[in-house]
Amino acid sequence: VQLQASGGGLVQPGGSLRLSCVASGSIFRINVMGWYRQAPGKQRELVAGITSGGSINYATSVKGRFTLSRDNANNTVYLQMNSLKPEDTAVYYCNLVQYKGVDRYEYWGQGTEVTVSS
Repeated sequence: VQLQASGGGLVQPGGSLRLSCVASGSIFRINVMGWYRQAPGKQRELVAGITSGGSINYATSVKGRFTLSRDNANNTVYLQMNSLKPEDTAVYYCNLVQYKGVDRYEYWGQGTEVTVSS
C-alpha cells in the first residue's frame, strides 16, 4: 500500500488550501483514512479521519474550518482547509488504517508542508 499526498504550500492567514491523498495497492473494504499533522517541537496529532462508511471525526481545533471528504471509488481523501491560522502550520501526513478480521494495518504517506504566514 502506498499513500501519495499533495496540496501543501504557503498561504496567508485566512486563506485556503486543499490536500489530497491517494491510496494505491491492496485496499481493504473496511478502513479509515485521514490526516495527522506535526508542528515543530510538537507531537503528531489527528486532524480528521473518515471511515469507509463515511463517519468523520475532526480535531476540535479545526471543526468548522476544515472539511474532510473521500472518494471511495478512487481511494482518495480530500482535506479542504479554510480560514487557515498560523497555528495550522505543520507537516501534514496522510494516514490509512485498515482491518481484515482481527488484523490491523496502518500506513503513512510522505508529509506535505503547510505554512500559514503573512
